[in-house]
Amino acid sequence: MVQPPVADLKPEALPNSDLPATGLPGAPSLPPPVQHQGASSVIRGAFTDAIVSGLLTGLLLLPLVGFRATESGSGPLGLTYRFGLVAVFAGIVAVLRLVLNLTVWRRGREVKVGEGPSAFATLALKAAPALRPAFFSFAIAYPFLAILLSGGLSPSRYWVDLGIYVLTYVMLGWGLNIVVGLAGLLDLGYVAFYAVGAYTFALLSTSVPVNDFFAGHLGEGFWTAWSFWLCLPVSGLLAAFWGVILGFPVLRLRGDYLAIVTLAFGEIIRLVLINWVSLTNGGAGISSIPPISFFGVPFNATDEGFAAKYGLDFDSMHRIIFLYFVILALAALTALVTIRLRQMPVGRAWEALREDEIACRSLGINTTLTKLTAFATGAMFGGFAGAFFAVRVRFVSPESFTFMESAVILAIVVLGGMGSQMGVAGAAILLIGGMEMLRNLSFLKADFLFGPDFDPSLYRMLIFGFAMVAVMVWRPRGIVSSRLPTIFLKERKAVSATLVKEGHG
Repeated sequence: MVQPPVADLKPEALPNSDLPATGLPGAPSLPPPVQHQGASSVIRGAFTDAIVSGLLTGLLLLPLVGFRATESGSGPLGLTYRFGLVAVFAGIVAVLRLVLNLTVWRRGREVKVGEGPSAFATLALKAAPALRPAFFSFAIAYPFLAILLSGGLSPSRYWVDLGIYVLTYVMLGWGLNIVVGLAGLLDLGYVAFYAVGAYTFALLSTSVPVNDFFAGHLGEGFWTAWSFWLCLPVSGLLAAFWGVILGFPVLRLRGDYLAIVTLAFGEIIRLVLINWVSLTNGGAGISSIPPISFFGVPFNATDEGFAAKYGLDFDSMHRIIFLYFVILALAALTALVTIRLRQMPVGRAWEALREDEIACRSLGINTTLTKLTAFATGAMFGGFAGAFFAVRVRFVSPESFTFMESAVILAIVVLGGMGSQMGVAGAAILLIGGMEMLRNLSFLKADFLFGPDFDPSLYRMLIFGFAMVAVMVWRPRGIVSSRLPTIFLKERKAVSATLVKEGHG
């Protein structure tokens, strides 16, 4: 049977005669398609969502923030109302939701996916050779700048302590970056290795038998002066040993299951520190840890002290500044070792394991040894940082090694960009230094703002959460999302974040 040409078909001859006969001769033309949402409806929906979100925020924060129990002298507790603060938080949430609905979450928004590195990534690639030297040059000059701008050694104590605090987390972030960023193993118990290093140094440095042994062979006071330098490598090696012990049970685990096991490992270490009272002194902790020395020269006011030996006026800030350069040297060692290991076969095996474990096995790479080396290397640097923490504070207790520490270190790695050294350093400066800067926002205590009882540092975790949400929305792969390849042909080109799986890199 010969089919008639399409032009000769009548609308009623088509199988679906109820459909409009568009394109046929004599058929009426249809009106142009109606837009699903016009600009006015988008704006109206964005404002509605913002108002609802603000109201829900106000209702949720009303019992948590709006009422505060205050103690007035010896009388009963009083109730202070802070409805204005609740309104401020609700307004902030409403404004942020409105901005997001009109920009990132707008319906019909075209997402441009670049095929190559972005302009920011290209600029970062060109600036990368000078970025690391500039960072370490500023870090070296930082205490001198603090002394110069503060007007002396004693006034600069706060800023030098802040630099030590930030560099400690930079080192911890770089150590965890080996496990999470390079090997792709999600570790939520990294604080356990931090605790192992701290308690190793605390126990050895305060041990009476060890002190008597060295006093009998090398003289009185030898162990007090040299304990940190002798215990530092021991702390790192013992933490690496515990990293291997953790690595063996989790060889077959990945993702969420690995995170749960490492989280449990961190809590087990903390509970052991609390309950093994005969060894760790329980919750009371270990005090009277010997202070650091300048390679055997104590920082005291005696004739054998650092100031007298080098012709300086005694000042307790000499020890603080030396502690700053010690943690800077340890952080630089961590960065240097990580960079060199990444260029070696073991580093390339870590990155292959991160991208695809099955393909890694098919290429003949020993995944067992690869995972264990990642855990051990990252744990070793955590042990170094723990020993430094103990000698700086001269007191350790289980309360210093909670899960929140692991969460903060992991957040530094994720927000900075997993696998990126400078990204992790930048995230540590922003999160740790920025949260500490809240203590200096005294102008918020004015009567026309929040009142004299307002303490901005109490809201650091809330701001921390907002920062995480903002980075995950706009920079889901971290602040530094592009990556520099370990191996390249003729020219090193940045790998765009769009070419890498989310959460990897």
